[in-house]
Amino acid sequence: MSAASDLKSEAKTKPSSQLGNPDTKKEPARDMIAAADIDDGEQDDFHPGPRLWAIIIGLGVTGLLTALENTVVTVAMPYIISDLAMGDDYVWVTNAFFVCSAAVQPLVGQLANVFGRRWIMLASVAVFALGSGICGGAATGAMMIAGRAVQGLGSGGIGLLNEIIVSDLVPLRYRGNYIGVILSIYGVGTTLGPFIGGSIVATTTWRWIFYLNLPIAGASLALLFVFLRVNYRRDMTFAEKVRRIDLLGNGVLVASTVSILYALAYAGASYSWQDWHVLVPLLVGFLGIFLFAYTQAGGGWLTAAEPVMPPRLFKGRTAIIVSINTFINSALTFWAVFFLPVFFQAVLLFGPQHAGVALLPMSLVAIPGAALAAAAISRWGRYKPVHVVGFAIFMLGLGLFTLQDPVSSTAQWASYQCICALGGGVLLNSQLPAFQSTVPERDQAAASAAWSFIRSVGWVWGVAIPASIFNSRIGELVGSGLISDPVAAKMLATGGAYGAASAAQVEQFPDMVQAEMRWVYTLALRRVFQISIAFAGVGFLLSLFEDEIVLRKRLDTEFGLKHENDRYNRAKGIDAGTDSDPVGDGKDAAAGDVVQGV
Repeated sequence: MSAASDLKSEAKTKPSSQLGNPDTKKEPARDMIAAADIDDGEQDDFHPGPRLWAIIIGLGVTGLLTALENTVVTVAMPYIISDLAMGDDYVWVTNAFFVCSAAVQPLVGQLANVFGRRWIMLASVAVFALGSGICGGAATGAMMIAGRAVQGLGSGGIGLLNEIIVSDLVPLRYRGNYIGVILSIYGVGTTLGPFIGGSIVATTTWRWIFYLNLPIAGASLALLFVFLRVNYRRDMTFAEKVRRIDLLGNGVLVASTVSILYALAYAGASYSWQDWHVLVPLLVGFLGIFLFAYTQAGGGWLTAAEPVMPPRLFKGRTAIIVSINTFINSALTFWAVFFLPVFFQAVLLFGPQHAGVALLPMSLVAIPGAALAAAAISRWGRYKPVHVVGFAIFMLGLGLFTLQDPVSSTAQWASYQCICALGGGVLLNSQLPAFQSTVPERDQAAASAAWSFIRSVGWVWGVAIPASIFNSRIGELVGSGLISDPVAAKMLATGGAYGAASAAQVEQFPDMVQAEMRWVYTLALRRVFQISIAFAGVGFLLSLFEDEIVLRKRLDTEFGLKHENDRYNRAKGIDAGTDSDPVGDGKDAAAGDVVQGV
């Protein structure tokens, strides 16, 4: 512990501005020791106050916007697809949202460091509201996809900044608790979302799913404008700030992600996996990912002054394992969320409102599971057992979904959901503290952005992969002659099965054809969930090889929300403004102030 003690002493005497400067050169090994061992046995000096709780609740209400949108659309999707005649382009209604949400997060992380948290959060909420308006007024499938892309840009910023601000305020050991509070409010949205979506579709037009976001966004903007005040140092010009942003890295990352997703969206439905329409964008996308990695690792003149995703974030076995498992957990979560409604509406022939209610066990159990995991990590400071148990339960729940069929009882499908949701909930907010534990405090914002990007990419693939499996399996089953009616067979073929996954679409045919269609849907969903078991198994095995890293109890960061007094800034000699000052005056810089007594 001598090395850790030396580092601890050094950290106490070193100016905060130097600790938070990304250009400060340190030995990578020393950074890892500081991140892992510096707080072993330290005293707990974290004392949350009412202002902290007010901020946390405010962030949760803002996250309610994206929570509602993530779930209400799943129930209404068949009606949107049918009304706008989208065909197999339906995957882009969700994929455009999630790919934009993922791609924008690394950039938002850099912008928040450069221009401060407040204005970037306000802009994110405004962009989300704009996208909601576009979706609500969509007259074509292309307009709907464009609106969902704009929504995704706003959603990505909101989700990431929630996590960054919590990291600014709360020591690593206890972050799970406060993220859990935000997730509890988020859980209200995910719980009510399917019911709200089903009720809207059953009683009025699906367009109100998007219009309802506008007053919520307006209230959120007002609250954030008044209460979210953030300090920042005024030591850089606007031009210097722009040079800190890795525009090339962000551009390559966005283009590569979109290219790969395009291939996944159409593989197995419109084109075979061997077709050039799939292979070319897939190859281009992966080449772009390698180029992005090259620019981040030191690609000569292509290297940015501050890479958007520096390689030091992924040094060590635990960082790599947690990154992979974050992707797997995120993908499997949306794997279930987007295909359970197909089971309820196309197999059990539930109406949209009934299907929304049927999804309640998933939401009602996931949030308590997340709270349980957060409490365990805060109490014992260990995340590895939580991850192992979480993946084991998640794998069991996904496996039980393969047993569902047209005669499954309510007790069966409800209990299967509860088991799956418990496993997913335990993993929900326990991955981020583990990832942040591998890096020092000065890299917390970058680590949050990288982790959020990985999570969002997992969401994208969690829709694209099962959709491709589902469409391919439907094509095989219809091609084998399992559906005798040519009209029904044509409706399900060529990627139309998801759009036709509603009781109204199935019940228009004679009883015998209905039975055939329901069985085809059952077999296709069975294949979808069989493959999900393998993904969960990989996550379980990888979690066994994580290292246990001590979670810090002390908050030592120059980033934070404005306090009622600025003793910290005066002591450090920092000329700090607030995010309420004009952004483009040529003087203001990144957010900078540690929270004391919040």
